[in-house]
Amino acid sequence: MIKVEEEIKKFIRKQLAFNSGKNLFANADNNSLTFIPVEESIVRIVKDMNEDAEINMINSVIDEVIQEFCKVNQYYSFDSGSLGELKQIYKQLNSSVRILNGNLSSSKLEKISRQHYQKLSEWLLKSNAFAEKIYTPTEEFAQPVACSEYSAELQLTVLGVELKKLLEPILDIGCGREMNLVHYLRQLGLEAFGIDRFEVESPFYEKTDWLEYAYEANKWGTIISNLAFSNHFVHHNLRTDGNYVVYAKKYMEILQSLQPNGSFYYSPSLPFIETHLDKSKFSCINNQLEGYVYQSSIITRLL
Repeated sequence: MIKVEEEIKKFIRKQLAFNSGKNLFANADNNSLTFIPVEESIVRIVKDMNEDAEINMINSVIDEVIQEFCKVNQYYSFDSGSLGELKQIYKQLNSSVRILNGNLSSSKLEKISRQHYQKLSEWLLKSNAFAEKIYTPTEEFAQPVACSEYSAELQLTVLGVELKKLLEPILDIGCGREMNLVHYLRQLGLEAFGIDRFEVESPFYEKTDWLEYAYEANKWGTIISNLAFSNHFVHHNLRTDGNYVVYAKKYMEILQSLQPNGSFYYSPSLPFIETHLDKSKFSCINNQLEGYVYQSSIITRLL
């Protein structure tokens, strides 16, 4: 069973790599999205899958697909509803593959391919409507708006964090798959945890959307988010169709989840909301780091 799972995962990664970075909204003349040749062994695996095996495979596919989308544009946002719809798209794809019954002609695969990528583009527009405005149909590849995983030392410097002032427990919002900061802090003996939207095997990590995560009141001594939550908040605040109200509510929920004297460290700063904070409840410090065009902020909950 393990060998079978690895075989199909290997095929999925090859398929994703083949179409990596391609523009879902490219017109017919510029659209090179297609399936790579499918071997009969792959069709047999899909056809013989039981329900549990199919669910596991689709979950694995979804994680890989979301990573590919985020490589193209870090501002893509997918809530639990849109992820559920994406799973249905891949379930339908499985059904289409099952009925091939050994007929792997290029015309059959091309038809399934067109239908699948049409559904993907419609799904992406439904969950992230702004994508159609920035990716033109005349381009085969989408210009990436990606993010990087920064070293723990760089993050602490940018955010103006003094380790001796950190209160525990610590939460890193948008910690990345490598969990660089979480691992660094835990190696120092600090109780640190991370959340992000990717699949990561760690007891100190939770896979979740930061807008859906429940930040419990008075729970965290320190919350950190470098070029993650606030960066997306700025993005939504500037968009005409942005989800800025939801971000504002979640921002206040994050602040309320701090313990007294606890701090929220983030970059970039959010002057459009920081100026409205109740000064009797929160203090705000902005830091300008040489060589950077943006500031970082430290919001501390007062007693």
